[in-house]
Amino acid sequence: MKTYEDLEGDGGSDIVGQVVQLGAKLRSRLDKVKYKVALMSGKGGVGKSSITANIASCLADRGNKVGILDADLNGPSIGHLLGVGNDIQLEMKGDGLEPGIGHQGIRIMSMDMLVKTADTPVMWTEEADATAVWVSTMESTAIRELLADTNWGELDYLLIDMPPGSDRIDNIRSLIPELAGVVEITIPSPLSQHIVTKSITKNNKMGVPIIGLIENMATYVCPHCDKEGKLFDGEDVHKLSERKDIPYIGKIPFDTRVSRSQSGNLFYKEFKDSVTGKAIAEAVDNIEKFTTK
Repeated sequence: MKTYEDLEGDGGSDIVGQVVQLGAKLRSRLDKVKYKVALMSGKGGVGKSSITANIASCLADRGNKVGILDADLNGPSIGHLLGVGNDIQLEMKGDGLEPGIGHQGIRIMSMDMLVKTADTPVMWTEEADATAVWVSTMESTAIRELLADTNWGELDYLLIDMPPGSDRIDNIRSLIPELAGVVEITIPSPLSQHIVTKSITKNNKMGVPIIGLIENMATYVCPHCDKEGKLFDGEDVHKLSERKDIPYIGKIPFDTRVSRSQSGNLFYKEFKDSVTGKAIAEAVDNIEKFTTK
């Protein structure tokens, strides 16, 4: 039996050709997107996906064509937030897969749309001892294919909903070197601020443009009287942005209606005139100013 080392060349697999072809397909998709923006937090549980969905809603409400890549492969939620379940019948068209169409025509691609049931976990192997490096490689390959194989079409904005942790930005930056920038998201708690500083530091060292810092759940706002109250203890997030020398682009109060859909719309579309809706719009103002300058 011959081993791989015994084969001449690549054994007829044309690996180099396949890589070049995939790279060309990826570029052809992304060249049709004006601005690619990643939203990340470093820490889970700060409402990043909800913020991503409602920023997309605001952008779409302003007439932009918007898409979202759910890069959180192991904990995808964008499909659920935008009303696209795993029961969707994905359609192949030409050399790509048609994205799911969520609220307000927002185009999405998420691992949630590719699993059999809502509670099916993403498992890269049946082996329990898979190495972290191997799993990371599989995740990077999966994101590349989701980007390259999806017919995104002409978009003004492609938002990338990042998984928790600062290490995944390496993959996104290698796939999208023209990334317009990242939005860092934190809540006022000391632990969240501590972790997001690591993400900010890494992006600065990598030369990744930082659009700014959004403070989610900055206060609690009563949906009936619009009065605000303190929700978390912690140092003023403005001080963090000043210390790290990045713009503070949004202070978004917590509104219980964010997690409840009364008409099938995203929160922003339904409650854009609320305190929280206006805060989301202000954050989007700052994102648009950064990307279009």
